[in-house]
Amino acid sequence: MRYKTFRNLLVVCVTLAALVLPAFAAAQTQIQGVIDSRSGPSMTVKTQDSGNVTVLLSDDTQVIEPEGVFRKKHLALTALIPGLQVKVKGSYNPQNQLLADSVEFKGSSLQTAQDIQAGVQPTEQQVQAQQQDIQRQQAQIQAEQQATAQHAAEIAADKAAIAEANKRFGELGDYNILGEATVLFANGSTVVEEQYKQQLQKLAQQAKTVNAYVLLVEGYASKVGSAALNQKLSSERAENVTTYLEQQCGIPLTSMLAPGAMGTSKQVASDTTTEGQAENRRVVVKILQNKGVAGI
Repeated sequence: MRYKTFRNLLVVCVTLAALVLPAFAAAQTQIQGVIDSRSGPSMTVKTQDSGNVTVLLSDDTQVIEPEGVFRKKHLALTALIPGLQVKVKGSYNPQNQLLADSVEFKGSSLQTAQDIQAGVQPTEQQVQAQQQDIQRQQAQIQAEQQATAQHAAEIAADKAAIAEANKRFGELGDYNILGEATVLFANGSTVVEEQYKQQLQKLAQQAKTVNAYVLLVEGYASKVGSAALNQKLSSERAENVTTYLEQQCGIPLTSMLAPGAMGTSKQVASDTTTEGQAENRRVVVKILQNKGVAGI
């Protein structure tokens, strides 16, 4: 009798599994494309087959970067930035929005997207100021006849950066910059000092009044020291500011773009003086809103 009862239960379980599993599998879907824009916990992915797809993110969404055949690196939602080539798995809700269970991308694609991110919303004034700065550097080199190969390479890189920024201007969703804060750091330090925390609190409060905002965080370093060290410092500074915004200011990770390690690019002052070096050791935080959301 016990054997017969167990057998009947087993038949019922197998039957239910046969009914439920196909329905579950049918509900799952996968898309591939490029992140076009981020607005809070949602993002738009541009695909070849389905056009623009609205993807909804949550704290349960897994962000994955494969490392070899069997290893995977799990990252925060902040890694999902415009320009990133992604593979999204999940299921559609009644509003035809894809609820993301996982988002996967390659490390090389993230680096490309971070490069594109550096060109978000360049203004004509910024581009013109960079061009004028290049011209002043060239004039000084010609006048003093003390140019070196390294200086020439830096000037060429600046020119290329301007050209690339202009090229990439149309590649991202079009954003308004609605607020900005700058945090300065001591030489060799990545610690957010007390005097800047109130400024970040104020910016966070402003952001929360903006519909579908995202915060862009970019870290920089002065040119003192090796390039590798400066890249590391700029990365850790951006990450620490991002952590403070999340833990102390109540900004969710779904509303922040990945901390950008900008190294020694976009120097705002001369590194030949102590004061100029201090201005270049900074993290810039910007409140962005997609113009489509703003109705512009």
